[in-house]
Amino acid sequence: MAGATPDGVAGASSRGAAGATPDGVAGTSSRGAAAWLDGGGPVGPPLTGDRRADVVVVGAGFTGLWTALALTDRDPSLDVVVLEAAVVGHGASGRNGGFVDPSLTHGIHNGLAHFPGEIDDLVRLGTENLAELTAFVRQHAIDCHLDLVGAIDVATEPWQLAELEASVAILDRAGERATLLDAEAMRKEVDSPTYLGGLARPDGGGLVDPGALVRGLARVAGERGVTIHEGSPVVELRAAGTGVCAATPGGQVRADRAVIATNAYSHRLLPRLGRWFVPVYDHVLLTAPLTAEQLGRIGWEGRQGLADTANQFHYYRLTPDDRILWGGYDAIYRYGSQVGPRYDHRRATYDLLARNFRRTFPQLDDVPFDRWWGGPIATTTRFTVTFGAALGGRAVWALGYTGLGVASSRFAGRVLTDRLLAPDSPLLDLAFTSTRPMPFPPEPLRWAGVALTRRAIQRADAREGRRGPWLALLDRFGIGFDS
Repeated sequence: MAGATPDGVAGASSRGAAGATPDGVAGTSSRGAAAWLDGGGPVGPPLTGDRRADVVVVGAGFTGLWTALALTDRDPSLDVVVLEAAVVGHGASGRNGGFVDPSLTHGIHNGLAHFPGEIDDLVRLGTENLAELTAFVRQHAIDCHLDLVGAIDVATEPWQLAELEASVAILDRAGERATLLDAEAMRKEVDSPTYLGGLARPDGGGLVDPGALVRGLARVAGERGVTIHEGSPVVELRAAGTGVCAATPGGQVRADRAVIATNAYSHRLLPRLGRWFVPVYDHVLLTAPLTAEQLGRIGWEGRQGLADTANQFHYYRLTPDDRILWGGYDAIYRYGSQVGPRYDHRRATYDLLARNFRRTFPQLDDVPFDRWWGGPIATTTRFTVTFGAALGGRAVWALGYTGLGVASSRFAGRVLTDRLLAPDSPLLDLAFTSTRPMPFPPEPLRWAGVALTRRAIQRADAREGRRGPWLALLDRFGIGFDS
């Protein structure tokens, strides 16, 4: 993609693709890959020398920081050290769309499919988790634009209307309000010629600036005495006596226990964790700020988060400064579960996203994109976070949020804390927290399975949602790959 920017993107500039940029696109930023991390300043210096701690946390994203906070909630005397390879929020925590979903199970439908016997408990726990997250943000004055504006699922094909209608009863059973919208009502909420209807979910969470949230969590953790070292990649995590040793280029931390909070990068630290997830690259475009007149062309006065209901779907939202963040649809897996800055940008995906945006909002043809970024998320075969232990129980881990980890990572921190400090907690008896999904096969079967599933998903959308024999087989065994 030398010398080129995505279709409809306003010029290559220093603001174009923060972080590791595509060949030929000018400009980098030391603060990571996403606009959310702009202007964040250093949080902690790199680790130098050796030190001792009660718990060492690897990864300063949502999972690592929520766990550090939960640990210090439970026992304020604990000495907790967090090691971050780059900067706070560098991974999916700082690159996501900022959707705050109350579901712990990647939606009620997925929860019913995998945990039908405890779905009522999981819905309650998810609702409580979001309420506690909101209270924490308010209590600690974290200025992250947390707005519980709800969500709308949008139908752009006739077959999707029936799916939305069927969802109403399921959501009602779970205690979540839902209102079907016909085409006219949907277009009064947000105007697009592609909209045939929608499902408004006022209890469906809301939106946040995830970069401001993750930095706020780091601030509160520091106020509690948690030490955070940025620029400190853990090159080895090993058992050491009755505890662990986490080694970085500048030093090492010896601790009684470790928390692995590296999500889509976890297999680079402990290769055997790679069987539980695949890292999938997700990309987004961000428009220039819309003027009041431009925003008036599409409405969107409720500012809800939106997603269409195809198998290959887009998610999109307004940012606090009236940009549109537009992402999803084209999930990319790299053979061998490869991750790294060289894969963060993909011209073909940016062009596809831009074309689909213009098709959805032709009335915004004069609105350019001026930011774009990508990064890996971790997906499991059941689309939900999974938990485990390593190094003979000295280390605990959580990974695999499949793009909905902004809120559920807080719950994961609670689970990991219970694993370390309260192993008899009833929370750990849930199938959701105590069982793991079907593992992904090794290569080359992994690559072949993902490629076959991607093609089957595309065919299903082209055939009015009919899933075909391959997807039906995956459904039968309760496994899948998220688009």
